[in-house]
Amino acid sequence: MSNPVALPALLGDYPVTRALRRGELASPVVRLQFADVPSPASAFSRAVRGLEFDVAELAIVTFLLAKAHGKPLVLLPAVVLGRLQHPYLVYNRERGPLAPGDLAGRRVGLRSYSVTTATWVRGILAEDWGVDLDRITWVTFEEPHVAEFRDPPGVQRAPAGKELIAMLLAGEIDAAIVSGRTPTDPRVVPLIPDPFGAARAWHEKHRAIQVNHLVTVKASLSRSHPDVVAEVYRLLAESKRAAGLPAAGVLDTTPFGLEGNRRNLEVAIDYAFRQRLIPRRFTVDELFDDVTRRLGAT
Repeated sequence: MSNPVALPALLGDYPVTRALRRGELASPVVRLQFADVPSPASAFSRAVRGLEFDVAELAIVTFLLAKAHGKPLVLLPAVVLGRLQHPYLVYNRERGPLAPGDLAGRRVGLRSYSVTTATWVRGILAEDWGVDLDRITWVTFEEPHVAEFRDPPGVQRAPAGKELIAMLLAGEIDAAIVSGRTPTDPRVVPLIPDPFGAARAWHEKHRAIQVNHLVTVKASLSRSHPDVVAEVYRLLAESKRAAGLPAAGVLDTTPFGLEGNRRNLEVAIDYAFRQRLIPRRFTVDELFDDVTRRLGAT
């Protein structure tokens, strides 16, 4: 190939992607043109509605919804963001004690009903605390990334101009599912007791991590340029190695390879199905195609 193929790309700046984002890795095959966005999540709608990017980081639940509605995207077995989600369910401790089992009949705020962190947290509440999710009023602030998805009954939109943590502090909602950084206000604390211990127990029980964002490519690119897709994966893997990941003795929260992610994806699919976000349990293999399924295989 005489000139690298230029691909519009949506990819955040994480330890695992940093060398690639900063141009420290070069390829004679492909050149990624990174979108200038405040955060990858701010452009997920563009990725699944307008298919603006040949290579796009997507939250796993956004990808599952996109697949359910026929979007021509396929998964690469490359996690760029993963974590255990227990600390991201928070409440205002100044308003009195509250336990996960107390949430039935309460109001819980979250960015959007179908976001991945919220899906993981709802699954934890249902599975580990016996919470009836249908008895919670979910207060949202944004539309779903996938336009065809419709919020279920029990979801309300916050009034215009309202902000999640401000509503929590004012008592307009009883708890909140936050994404990204945890709030710095000392009144806002995790609702799940010992969230890190609970996260370790969840990991041991499920033999999985709660993956957030993986990389996807357009199905048409994978069909027409399988060598380019393989090179994108190679660059991602090389970027991860350049960051010294995975670190010895530390849980790998950005696993690569299909078999390294099979269990993670099985649990994600199960949680999404149980919450009626997708119409059936996809198999892990059907999230990939014949090109991407083999990436990272030894």
